[in-house]
Amino acid sequence: MSPRRVKLVCTLGPATGTRAGIRALAEAGCEVFRVNLSHGDPAAHADLIRAVRAVSEELGRDVAVMADLPGPKIRLGELATEPLALSAGDTFVLRPGGPPGDATGAPTTYPGLAHDVRPGDPVLLADGAVELVVRTVRAGEVVTECVRAGSVRSGAGVNVPAERLGLPAITERDRRGLTTVLELEVDLVAQSFVRGGDDLVGLRALMGDRPVPIVAKVETRPAVEAFDDVLARADAIMVARGDLGVELPMEEIPVLQKERLRRSRAAGKPAIVATQMLESMVHAPRPTRAEASDVANAVLDGADAIMLSAETAIGEFAVEAARAAVRIAEVAEERGSGFRVPAEPCRHTDEAAAVAHAAAQLAAGDPAVVAIACFTRTGRTAALLSTERPTSPIYAFSPDPAVRRALALRWGVRALPASLPADTDQMIELMDAGLRESGVVREGDAVVISGALPAGTARTNMLKIHHVGEPTR
Repeated sequence: MSPRRVKLVCTLGPATGTRAGIRALAEAGCEVFRVNLSHGDPAAHADLIRAVRAVSEELGRDVAVMADLPGPKIRLGELATEPLALSAGDTFVLRPGGPPGDATGAPTTYPGLAHDVRPGDPVLLADGAVELVVRTVRAGEVVTECVRAGSVRSGAGVNVPAERLGLPAITERDRRGLTTVLELEVDLVAQSFVRGGDDLVGLRALMGDRPVPIVAKVETRPAVEAFDDVLARADAIMVARGDLGVELPMEEIPVLQKERLRRSRAAGKPAIVATQMLESMVHAPRPTRAEASDVANAVLDGADAIMLSAETAIGEFAVEAARAAVRIAEVAEERGSGFRVPAEPCRHTDEAAAVAHAAAQLAAGDPAVVAIACFTRTGRTAALLSTERPTSPIYAFSPDPAVRRALALRWGVRALPASLPADTDQMIELMDAGLRESGVVREGDAVVISGALPAGTARTNMLKIHHVGEPTR
């Protein structure tokens, strides 16, 4: 097994959306597969999810599926010619409908845009490839001037200040997509363009009796300003630098990323760094040196996971990009220990969190310890151990496959199957056998074991140094 602790999320698309492509990414090191509901139809999304499940069964290990909802994203409508080049000084009209777009203007997917913008507002197309500024609003149309030239295509994103938008946080397209992915039992749902904690409450309510962990995508100014509220309501955070970099000055993004990762870790919530990690590999077999540094810095900043988007969805070197991300992360972890964000002092008042902290300290203080193992029915014990960032790998045994897949996003955790034990001795025996069968320990190795005493209770209160192969009764 790779010693890598940081997890890899790969986006599926035309370049990898087959069982062979998915298997190649999984073998390269992907633990979580992202299905982007902004592209394709429900049938295609269902095919991708089923393909991931089939590959998981073939490989005999749990990999997770994260469904990414489209959110309230505005896009350009159809264009008559592609790409459409706009020059500085051109007048470009954004209208609620009409014929395909040309150099004078184009339709958008949001009929209410004219009600939400004001003269002087910036409007960015295609993640900032073209910058417009609103000059006037007339009869439902937005008249803009191009202030930074560039080219756009049909369906390109249209970014305006998020705090102005009257679009609902959860669109009808989101609702339909959520119904589909819940029926297919995805493991994580990413919510796009979150503006505050109430957005997450609304999405959770729509899940009803089928709750799935929610990854809040921080990609708007309101989400940055309300980050504490978003963090409190979310199960995980994604620092989505694409739209965030359009909405905020680019020079603010690096520090903002570090701050959000630090605060997520302090709250015990996993955090993903996403967008343009290895963007050049969409067309090149090797990343740039700057991209390698970007991935390494995300690792050293304390990210739980890094995500590849276009690199694996449409890239010409999708598998190579996944392998490159893995290699960079491994070296950053192996040689960069002195540059990692230091752990917070222990201030735990919760018993289970204090036991997790003690387990990490015990493993770090004893050179004979090769791993930390825990038995968990809900995943909480493993999550607490992950937050402590121990020097030893974490092996989480759970009888619930949904719990094991959800743990695929957690730093340093490898989830393994186990039956439900009758008592504490049997729980230790199950973990001992599972570690040996997985080939990650040898007879006599020391392992820190954490769990509940007596077995089956809902609290983590046990800590033990166990030598592999020794009797427990």
